[in-house]
Amino acid sequence: MIGAIAGDIIGSVYEHRRIKTKEFPLFDPRCRFTDDTVLTVAVADAILTGQPYQQSLRVIGRRYPQAGYGGAFIQWLFTDAPLPYESWGNGSAMRVSPVGFAFSTQEEVLEQARMSAEVSHSHPEGIKGAQATALAVFLARTGIGKEAIRTRVAERFGYDMNRSVDGIRPGYAFDVSCQGTAPEAIIAFLDSESYEDAIRNAVSLGGDSDTLACITGGIAEAYYGGVPEHIREDALKRLTPDLVAVVDDFYRRYT
Repeated sequence: MIGAIAGDIIGSVYEHRRIKTKEFPLFDPRCRFTDDTVLTVAVADAILTGQPYQQSLRVIGRRYPQAGYGGAFIQWLFTDAPLPYESWGNGSAMRVSPVGFAFSTQEEVLEQARMSAEVSHSHPEGIKGAQATALAVFLARTGIGKEAIRTRVAERFGYDMNRSVDGIRPGYAFDVSCQGTAPEAIIAFLDSESYEDAIRNAVSLGGDSDTLACITGGIAEAYYGGVPEHIREDALKRLTPDLVAVVDDFYRRYT
């Protein structure tokens, strides 16, 4: 999941000053982790501890109230009795990558992705985005080729995967929906030549850059067998000790 975290951090400075080029400093001095990282770590924590996803999301999420949550999610996070709120936002997809790494069958991955999403993002599109992302991570880490991933995601979820980054980029705009983020992020991976190239593809789309790169980064890590050490180190040094501890525990158990 460090691939997702690094993508979030790298993309963080371009969320509000979006770019349409792959030529940019990989780690801008203003890069920071956002809610994408916090909630990715929370999903990993739930898997590690066996706690319900809702509990880990709320406990860890509340430690970072300024991480950049959406308005509806922050209300869910701090209310006394949280209920799913039919969200189709891309938050369910950006936090799900640990599911694709931790479970050993496609059926488990899809079920756990659904469970991780529906505590807040109970709209069918919110669940679908999480499942598509987790499935792509799972297929990538189990040696499935890119064209097979493209086909299986398209057939199962109905996304238009017959597009390219170069074709998407000119007309793409900021989009916080799962249906307008997850397929584009997966395509950013499919069109890549390396982990770093995948992240550059995602950011260059000029959309919700930290979330696009977070989703892309988890899949690219799985496919390319890890994250380059210099990127891993730069990402980890920007995290707080409690987040690093969960990341380390997750890698000790699942890699």
